[in-house]
Amino acid sequence: MGSDADVVIFEFTDPGCPWAYSAEPFRRRIDWLYGDSVTWRTVMVGLYTDPQEALDKGFTPEKQAAAFKKISLDHGMPIDTTPRPRMSATIPACRAVIAARLHAPQAERTLLRRLRVRNFSGELLDEPATIAGAAADAGLDPAQVAAWAEGEDVSAALAADMARAREPMGAARVLDAKLANWSGGRRYTCPSYEICRTSDRLRLAVPGFQPFAAYDVLLANLVPGTDRREPPRSVEEVLRWTTTPLATQEVAVVCDISREEAREQLGRVAVERHVGFDGFWSLA
Repeated sequence: MGSDADVVIFEFTDPGCPWAYSAEPFRRRIDWLYGDSVTWRTVMVGLYTDPQEALDKGFTPEKQAAAFKKISLDHGMPIDTTPRPRMSATIPACRAVIAARLHAPQAERTLLRRLRVRNFSGELLDEPATIAGAAADAGLDPAQVAAWAEGEDVSAALAADMARAREPMGAARVLDAKLANWSGGRRYTCPSYEICRTSDRLRLAVPGFQPFAAYDVLLANLVPGTDRREPPRSVEEVLRWTTTPLATQEVAVVCDISREEAREQLGRVAVERHVGFDGFWSLA
């Protein structure tokens, strides 16, 4: 696996998936609790090659907006629920993430984050301007990312990612309702994780969106000798730790407090960029 961490989490994801976006608070809390004992690797599922694919499944901008509203209210991440002018493909954004993975790995996770934020703030994920803006947000040259994304190496890596997402581990079938259909069988939904212990290559499948406790108990068993970090002393500490704007829900989950309490505390030390019913906080 090529990692010094005790555990590698392979994250089956897509920049356009609202469930993967809604699981970001859990990922941040895992990072806070376990630090360098856990590392993450992305696997791009590739949900839509063409916007027509979504329409063929009966998923219109109006239905998407309604789904976004429910997911946002249920799970706390800010989403602009205005109906988009059209559906979007997600493959161009997946290509951009893989381009960063291969050519600027230090920026891969940041680029994925910025694509998610722009998408759920109302931008169309397959528009070149959206991808260029996310690349610039991540400190990358947008033209260079666009050139990388057209490479054969990116095409090969994307094909490998998508094939892997469509070959879920046998154990994942125990939670078959957490998998999705595709023309060749079943695939992982976003987010799904394969959690691997590096010492003996033990691999566990966690398909679909799960409560935080499901991930926490698995990691506690896989890295039993690790002292989990104490909760942050303040919301300000969390924002300094991530160095990126966070949603109220992300701060709340990391701090293990209610969203209402986190929002009140954030209002004292940070400024908010409003999105949907909430927003993203940066230190004032």
